[in-house]
Amino acid sequence: MMKDPYKNEVERVEMERKEEYHTTDSSIVASNAIKYTAYIILFFGFLYFLVQYILPML
Repeated sequence: MMKDPYKNEVERVEMERKEEYHTTDSSIVASNAIKYTAYIILFFGFLYFLVQYILPML
């Protein structure tokens, strides 16, 4: 089908719409929570060691 060059109608072009949902995988969230909780426990354990054993020697 050919477009009539003398008509001023604009053709409607429908763009394909992609909807991307960024879902978070619950296993990744859980593993990160466990990892950072371990970091915090290690940090406070190190501080406890410093306060209990190293600082009294000074």
